[in-house]
Amino acid sequence: MGVVVSSPDGFLGMVALAALLVTLGPLLHGLCLLAEELRHHSNTRYRACRHMLPACGLWGKTLLAAGLAGLFLYLTKQLLPPRDQCWELLVLVPAVYALLKSLGVMGPSEVEVSGICEGRKMNVAHGLAWSFYLGYLQLVLPRLENSIAAFCAAHHRSTPLWSRGSRKLLILVPLSANISHKLEDEDDNISFLENLPNNEIDRAGVRGRVYKHSVYRVKDGQGAAHDCAVEYATPLLTLYRMSQERSAGFGEPERRQQVLLFYRTLQDVLEQSLECRNRYKLILLSDEHEDDPHFLSKAILRHLDQQEREEFCLHPLPEQETKHLWD
Repeated sequence: MGVVVSSPDGFLGMVALAALLVTLGPLLHGLCLLAEELRHHSNTRYRACRHMLPACGLWGKTLLAAGLAGLFLYLTKQLLPPRDQCWELLVLVPAVYALLKSLGVMGPSEVEVSGICEGRKMNVAHGLAWSFYLGYLQLVLPRLENSIAAFCAAHHRSTPLWSRGSRKLLILVPLSANISHKLEDEDDNISFLENLPNNEIDRAGVRGRVYKHSVYRVKDGQGAAHDCAVEYATPLLTLYRMSQERSAGFGEPERRQQVLLFYRTLQDVLEQSLECRNRYKLILLSDEHEDDPHFLSKAILRHLDQQEREEFCLHPLPEQETKHLWD
């Protein structure tokens, strides 16, 4: 330590070198976070590179600190001591790191904070997803097949045949969290048909609490009708309203991240649920195609078609029946 103090000029050079070494660490770590985001979340978590760079810590104070440290080192490069005295960095690097940390320059990036909150189950969306599952989906999805069967039996003359793929509850999860209470208001290719038979369940002291699903008729480009039970994930109303309340401290970027976490958490929970398996379809709706007046109907039909093709692959026609079709 005495060597450092005895040479003021050399001390300045070592401080510049230590500052550059300390600030380069977060930059390299930010590049690793950026690569991870580009690989897994480029189309979902952050919509553009200008949002992704600050979230990974590659913007603002971190770049400014590295730039100033590099400039300081360039101006003091003639003052650097001989190479055999570089052990002094063992003292200076921790000191500079502590200083930058206390000033907030070395704070965690947005991506790191999000990962910590997600790993420790500290997000609003995590609780909403579990509440939606335990308080609603776990109760109604096991009864869905019987409700659809009763509906089809009562309307067999006026409704098209429901395929196996459409006998699931389609749950819409728009990234914007801004949802309409009537689907036909968003897309004129969608029309309300009727509600499925009510399910009455005793719940939290309420006798015969009513749970219901709505059936919508969705028309494709050729005018063919496809009936299905579809609804928005109601907890998104909470996320949207929170983003409108100043006291919640919940802006549009935070809301978007919470919607994505809600979707991933709910998907993981439902995949582990034996009661709900093969009775639902989560549909994540991007907010980049809102200018298309038929975006919603196209998204629903695309998933219905996907479900139908998956069911066809899982349940191929018997060999004799297939042979008969080719004769």
